Amino acid sequence: MASQAGNLKKGEFIKYQGDIWQIQKTEFYSPGKGSALMRTKLKNVTSGKTIDFNFKSNESVETIDVSSIEMQYLYKDNENAYFMDNQTYQQYEVSRSVIGNVIKYFKEGELMYVFVYGDATLNIRPPASVTLKIVQTEDAAKGDTVSGAKKEAELETGAKVMVPLFIKKGETIIVNPETGQYTGRA
Repeated sequence: MASQAGNLKKGEFIKYQGDIWQIQKTEFYSPGKGSALMRTKLKNVTSGKTIDFNFKSNESVETIDVSSIEMQYLYKDNENAYFMDNQTYQQYEVSRSVIGNVIKYFKEGELMYVFVYGDATLNIRPPASVTLKIVQTEDAAKGDTVSGAKKEAELETGAKVMVPLFIKKGETIIVNPETGQYTGRA
């Protein structure tokens, strides 16, 4: 399916140089003279490599129609993360290099959306937030009331995040997996 580069949006998938890429970022740029450009950041769904590329806004780009299927996260190994479609029980794998650091915040059994094109899995749509239990953190010292002070906490998935001093071991917190930041108590 062809589309004009000026209409590209973050999250879409395109075919470029024979590979499939996911658009990570778009910015419309119109210089005083010359033709307008669509500045993009593209992520290769096979290798995980990202590139910056400028398309002319009226240039034709091949967009591909991708299915977004809710799947259960099963486990990860050194190379891939494994998911199961709960409707068909078919298992899929997605390269960890494509998923990136958000995988540190995934608990086995959680549901999330996986992008599928034909028989191939391309990437996942990470949840906006995850709820995880703190398994290790230091107790705050009495009288330590520095405004905005933070300490490190280890989560049940092994990931480490900075949390406010009043958070204790055993509490459940909400984390944004894309930024790795604490957003509140659960």
